[in-house]
Amino acid sequence: MSPTIAVFTKNRTNPAYEAARLGADRTATRLGGKTVHYVPERPDDIAEQIALIGEAVAEKPDAAVFVPVDVTAVNNAIQQFDAANIPLFNIITRTTAGRRVTFVGSDDRALAANISRYLFAKLGGEGTIIVVEGTPASATSLDRLAGFRDALAGHPDIKVRCSIRGDYQRDTARNAFRDMHRQWPGVDAILCANDAMALGVLDAIAAHPSRGTPPHVVGVNAIPEAVAAIAAGRMLATADFDAMKMSEIATEAAIRHLRGENVPPEIVLPVQVVDAANCTAWNAPFAARPSPRWDEIVGRKP
Repeated sequence: MSPTIAVFTKNRTNPAYEAARLGADRTATRLGGKTVHYVPERPDDIAEQIALIGEAVAEKPDAAVFVPVDVTAVNNAIQQFDAANIPLFNIITRTTAGRRVTFVGSDDRALAANISRYLFAKLGGEGTIIVVEGTPASATSLDRLAGFRDALAGHPDIKVRCSIRGDYQRDTARNAFRDMHRQWPGVDAILCANDAMALGVLDAIAAHPSRGTPPHVVGVNAIPEAVAAIAAGRMLATADFDAMKMSEIATEAAIRHLRGENVPPEIVLPVQVVDAANCTAWNAPFAARPSPRWDEIVGRKP
């Protein structure tokens, strides 16, 4: 009998979560399982995810691959998985309640610090930047902001003109960045906590071109459209926060666990900066990118 994996993502608007759903689907299919997706219609909606957890538990899946829309607000609902003996495989943002078999993610703080230091090196260690933050309730946003600050602490000649909120959404970031266009003159770079927001910033800059050299823009996620922008010279760099790979590894961990295999309690993917020099490896649609090999990511157990 093929196992059913309930897959929870935060929204349908962020390409990273589209990739996570694709990754779960193709890994489950490859390993003889199937997926059912539970996605709030309103992006990152707490009440909707709580209701979706209840729906999924009632359907009795064999396991769940799960990212919480909020680090604490869905905690009571998460405990329904435990009560129903549904093993939980947590991706991207760590859960803070209930039991999980495995967490699969990246070190967001290190990732943000690395892309920041890359940008600051390109600026020669001095300049003025604008920071575009993610959703305040998201642990990834808090960790990435901490990583930005870590890098800034070591670069006193990098000045932050202002910090704006883009909620990890392209439209939100575009509108927020456009609305503070009076802050643009003299800015050397825009440091964005994800690629969707970086693309929104690029949209705003393209709609209001200036006579001078446009500022550098960097993001996080290595989504295909951002990588294409890097290849075209419109965006400087991104960091490879690969939600598709996380979802694929978590889905494989779930199926291996259901088969009685031991899986590690934590799998942290390495940090890598993607720029014009190496972007060819990422410059493809999600569906055309290769799946990770379990043994290469996790390693064989003796």
